[in-house]
Parts: sequence; C-alpha cells; structure tokens
Amino acid sequence: MPKILRSSPDFVAWFRSVAPYINAFRGKTFVIAFGGEVVADGKFVELTHDFNLLAALGIRLVLVHGARPQIEQHLSKNDLAGTYHQGIRLTDAETMQCVKEAVGRTRLEIEALLSMGLANSPMANADIRVAGGNFITAQPIGVINGIDLQHTGTVRKIDVAALRDRMEFGEVVLLSPLGYSPTGEVFNLTLEDVATATAIALDADKLVFMMDTDGVQDKKGKLAKELTIIQAQDILSKQSKLPDDIAMFLPCAVRACEAGVARTHLISRHTDGALLQELFSDDGIGTMVVESTLNTLRAATIEDVGGIIQLLRPLEEDGILVRRSRELLEREIARFEVLEHDHRIVGCAALYPFPNEASAELACLAVDAQCRDRGYGEAILNHMSSLAKSQKMKKLFVLTTRTAHWFVEREFKEADVDQLPKEKKALYNYQRRSKVFVKNLK
Repeated sequence: MPKILRSSPDFVAWFRSVAPYINAFRGKTFVIAFGGEVVADGKFVELTHDFNLLAALGIRLVLVHGARPQIEQHLSKNDLAGTYHQGIRLTDAETMQCVKEAVGRTRLEIEALLSMGLANSPMANADIRVAGGNFITAQPIGVINGIDLQHTGTVRKIDVAALRDRMEFGEVVLLSPLGYSPTGEVFNLTLEDVATATAIALDADKLVFMMDTDGVQDKKGKLAKELTIIQAQDILSKQSKLPDDIAMFLPCAVRACEAGVARTHLISRHTDGALLQELFSDDGIGTMVVESTLNTLRAATIEDVGGIIQLLRPLEEDGILVRRSRELLEREIARFEVLEHDHRIVGCAALYPFPNEASAELACLAVDAQCRDRGYGEAILNHMSSLAKSQKMKKLFVLTTRTAHWFVEREFKEADVDQLPKEKKALYNYQRRSKVFVKNLK
C-alpha cells in the first residue's frame, strides 16, 4: 500500500474506502494461520501490529501458529533426524519431546510479542489478552502404507464453546499445533489441520493462511485474485507442479469453503501489511477462495439508488454521462440492473426499450473506477444484451461522447442520428453531440 500523507486527499479517500470493511468485520470471527518461519525470521513484530489493529476493530481472532523450523532446530541439537512419510512428520517418542519443547518456546515468544505496549508504536496502549488451553482433542493418524506415524495426530474435535467463551471476553485465542487425547496423550498436529478444523468448527467468517508465495498463480505467473471451489479443484487436479505451500494450503481452503467457511485467503508472509491489504481493499493482495462467484447481476431496487448515484456521479461530473437527479433515478429504477461484488454495487446499466421499432437503448453503463480491469463492463453489456433479446428487441444502441472505441471493439457500429427510434430522436441533444452506435442482436 503506497505511503499516504494524512493531509492529502488520497488519505481521506482511502480512510473512507475502508469504512465498509470495518463495519462489516466487527464481531466476525477470523482464523489466521502462520508458520514458525514468521517468528524465526523476526518478522512477527510487524504482524503483531496488524493483529492488534484487527482486535481493536472488534474482530474475534483465533491465531494458529506453526513451529516446523523450531522443531527442526531442536532435532538437530539433539542429533536426531526428521523423518517424513508422504509429507507427514513421523513423530516417535524422542521427536515428540523436541516437538513439545519447540512448540512451547515458540508459543511463549509469540505471547511475549503480543503483549508489547511500547509507546510511539502501533502497539501503544494495546490490550491484547491471549488465551490458550486444551481446546483441541486429537487422535493418532495411525498406520499409513505400513508405516506407523506414532505420535503424529489429527484433529478429532474442537471445543467450540470454550473458544467462543474466550473470544466473548475479548481475548485473542492462540492455538498451537498440539492436541490431546482423553487418555492424556499429546499428539503432534499440522498447522493447516488445526486451522482448517477450527475455522470449520467455529463457522468462521474468514480463514487466512500466510504462505511463502503470493497466492495461486496460473501457468503464465498471473495471480488469481479469486477462485471458486470448482476452479480451485480444477487447479489441484490439472496442475501437477504446484508450489509446496499451494499444494498444502489450497486443498485446506477448498475443504473449509465446502464446510461453510465464507472466505479463505492465501497471502504472502513476506509482504509487510499483506494481511491488511488483503482484508481491507477490493483488489486484495493474494488469492481468495469462495464457494461460488461473488459477482451477482440482478435487477435494481429502490435501496440501490444510493449505490448507483455513487457510480454515476463521477462520470456525470466529467461530462461523460448526462446528470440524473435522485428523483429521476427513483422513478426509473425498474430500468436498471446492478452488478454486485461481495454485496457491494460495483457496476450498473439501464435499458430503455422502444418496442414499436424493436430497439432498446443501453444507458448509464458504469463500473467502479477500482474495478475497471476485471471485465465487469463486458459482463454488464452481455447481460443487458440478453435482457434486450428476451424483450424481443433486435437492436441495441448507445449514445456516447467518450467511449466510442470501447463499443466499437464490441461489435457496435457508428450510425446516424436519423437511425434512432423516432421517440429517442425527438429527445436528442444536438449541443451535446453524442455519437450513436448500434449493434444488431443475434
């Protein structure tokens, strides 16, 4: 996120832009998972600032930490070799002792950093109370292909009532990758298993994995900002050479969303402020996995007038669109369709039919300035074309002063004013000198 001076208009615009997220996130439950690498690299201090901000905004936080590099370090000190089977650590008795020591030390370090309250820092006056406990009941993974993984386990049950009780008291819950059995045994768990199972059990609003890569990329290296479950499953089945962290976390994202977690985010742990940029901006900075597309094209209602005005006003002030009063929009709201992205109106258009001449006017096509590189304009145009055809219209026309090329690229052809429907021609503003473009509907 670029540096914004407090006195600049950019700062004011930015601050206003995050207000909807602040209102939407208050009281929501976020599960955030990060590996022990974040602590080992000394970057957890910056992350505590972001956690503090989220907690201050009334977000209920469950933090799940890993400890793989710390465990490897303890094994090395004790002249023990880490053994893996199909990517899963084999935890024998000696290894389990190292796991306990490494996880305990890592947890203490995290709690200490979360407790900072240095003056003149983002943690000044912070009041983060960290809760821990035996919230996770685990069971052994058992024998896989003839190999007994011994003390390596998997989550059996999450104590949801206890977790919610802690969060109700305003505490941030910190979960370690350890689980306990009713018989008193301790099991070594994976970070991703604990985070995913916890998010599902709590019916969390968001699950966030902090990884080494920026997110899911296609074969050309382009970041996928949003994936549906089906798209994510397609990537997992067709791409054989995925980065290790994507191969690890993307299946967990799919599993969480299938079980009802609203959003799962895959972001880079190396980017300072990545968590805030992902959560508090439209574009985000990583990959978000959702059950189905967040885009909805629908008929506008009277409640949408305010959102439509926000889209049209900048274009009206630039002279691109003719100014419409709120009263006029309210009277003509039945003519409008809106495009929502994650429950926020990001595009609109209106259709004015002229049945006697089997023509319809496409008007007020507008897309939010921050979303104009996502194909939303084309999606709205296609939707309005289909709507016109369903009304037995054979031609679609637009009047424009600035966007001629955009329509020409989409099979519109320039036409003379005389080719407009008679009723529309009578209302044509010759001072504005809008160009007319027509498209035959097939």
